[in-house]
Amino acid sequence: MTQAVWTPSPERKARANLAAFSDLVATRHGQRFTDYPSLYDWSVREPAQFWTAIWDFCGVVAQTRGERALIDADRMPGAKWFPDARLNFAENMLRRRDDHPAMVFRGENKIRRELTYRDVYDEVSRLSQALRGLGIQPGDRVAAVVSNMPEAIIGMLAASSVGAIWSSCSPDFGVQGILDRFGQIEPKVLLTVDGYWYSGKQIDVLGKIAEVVKSLPSLQRVAVIPYLSTQADLSAIPQAQQWAEFVSVHTPGDIAFEHLPFDHPLCILYSSGTTGVPKCIVHGQGGTLLQHLKEHQLQTDLMPDDRLFYFTTCGWMMWNWLASGLATGATLLLYDGSPFYPGSGALWDLAQQERMTVFGTSAKYIDAIAKLKLKPAETHDLSALRTMTSTGSPLVAEAFDYVYANIKSDLLLSSISGGTDIVSCFVLGSPWLPVWRGEIQCRGLGMKVEVYDEHGKPVIGEKGELVCTAPFPSMPVMFWNDPDGKKYRAAYFERFPNVWCHGDYMEITEHGSTIIYGRSDAVLNPGGVRIGTAEIYRQVEQLDEIVESLVIGQDWNNDVRVVLFVRLRDGIRLDDVLTKRIKERIRTNTTPRHVPDKIVAVADIPRTKSGKIVELAVRDVVHGRAVKNQEALANPEALELFRGLPELAR
Repeated sequence: MTQAVWTPSPERKARANLAAFSDLVATRHGQRFTDYPSLYDWSVREPAQFWTAIWDFCGVVAQTRGERALIDADRMPGAKWFPDARLNFAENMLRRRDDHPAMVFRGENKIRRELTYRDVYDEVSRLSQALRGLGIQPGDRVAAVVSNMPEAIIGMLAASSVGAIWSSCSPDFGVQGILDRFGQIEPKVLLTVDGYWYSGKQIDVLGKIAEVVKSLPSLQRVAVIPYLSTQADLSAIPQAQQWAEFVSVHTPGDIAFEHLPFDHPLCILYSSGTTGVPKCIVHGQGGTLLQHLKEHQLQTDLMPDDRLFYFTTCGWMMWNWLASGLATGATLLLYDGSPFYPGSGALWDLAQQERMTVFGTSAKYIDAIAKLKLKPAETHDLSALRTMTSTGSPLVAEAFDYVYANIKSDLLLSSISGGTDIVSCFVLGSPWLPVWRGEIQCRGLGMKVEVYDEHGKPVIGEKGELVCTAPFPSMPVMFWNDPDGKKYRAAYFERFPNVWCHGDYMEITEHGSTIIYGRSDAVLNPGGVRIGTAEIYRQVEQLDEIVESLVIGQDWNNDVRVVLFVRLRDGIRLDDVLTKRIKERIRTNTTPRHVPDKIVAVADIPRTKSGKIVELAVRDVVHGRAVKNQEALANPEALELFRGLPELAR
């Protein structure tokens, strides 16, 4: 029986932004909601009223909102939010212009930098003028190969201020990986670091950038941010100049924000690209702003005095989510480098020293520190920490046990899930709800999320497809180079007409929480029984001998057999005894159907740049099919470990 492992105190519920939001709704609509389920039901029943209330509660800055909140609400895609509004995303991020800390940056080079909101405004002002000086217009693209540092956020805000479209990736991408993305969108300006630090090593990227620039004829300027050196030689890079030279000729002043339609493109994000060239997903400025404000202030309970951290790179949508914390007036804690350098407690050192209140990370990181047996509660002062969020993959039940026993017992642990597709979440946390072991607390306000069975019928307490049956503001405004919307519709709306099908295998529980069992396209189907891969990972990765695992379905004898790959700790061998232990643990805690037919030890597991394991790519290799875009992977060489394995030929 699943139990609540944390329950908010009455005082915490009363202090939460949700309480103040409920007061606003009561004043406007005569309905007072004192519990999350009833507020959620209203939010999806009256979407126009709900999102207008979000606009007002969060104090969105706009030239005009207009009278209409939603038109063509029955069309998906095709619904339009706030069609008469004119606003600017960056203006909402920069509403503060005072000496409150906006960003604190720490990297492996040990240099701490702090910028106030006034500092950030002034830097955005200078870069905005530099972009205008190049003739950058609304709709032009500004691309960036950047580390998670202040200049990345300054670049994004400056681009937004003039109406340009921002797109970024992290500097560990290879040449082809960068070109697969930026080559499609033809940027006019490229911002780049000269290199980055990782695990104590300096990694120069200027040679790589020179190759990239020569293949992007649309570029008019390359501005190089000095991270490794202020004296880098830029002579091999066409159109390049140092960041300081690009912006220093301009004097900070009031920013002339372009006021744009609600759906004006803000940024371009990319699908993982493991099945072909990445899809270019275009997100609008208004929808991104409203959704992030809602998720920060109501679901995460972010306040202006909070210190918000997310361990992310600029190639993952969580960076965009983190950056939007400026709209609440919070302080962003930016970190670049390995989370385990110079020691395994690096991020906890940061949490203690910077009085972190919201700690965001991946399920993989929590699993890694659990295996290292870290106990931050005993080694660090985490008295400021109030909330912890986890995403990237399902957070297993045992990870909840670990967090509450070894990090902090009085903590809102929010497992959250959504994606690049919506630059936000479908299911996430709430300060008004208990945390259930192994479960995601709730569906997001304003998100009409359901689970469909194979017949397209909504079910509760059963596994099925995560769908969203009504429009929401942060749906992509389009895919790039998809003028008739064919790729967009094919990505989400082919399975169930007029319904967003997200591709996650999920269950909504009787008490309203959710459990994600993995990606639908990676679901195993032995003997016609659907099994979520996360159900197997949860069992296998509790064993000390196993660092991580990956499971696929292999076509075999006109059926599918379950194949489990394991990466073992140094010095451990996959012998009959360990194989038997793995199978027994899976059988005892799941069903006999979950037990793999084959268990194979491998030296590495391939993953995307954002750390997600790539089950489909491994499945293709095992079946002798080509993996179309290995540039999307952080360690593409690992795929070769799965090719032609003799264990899988019998």
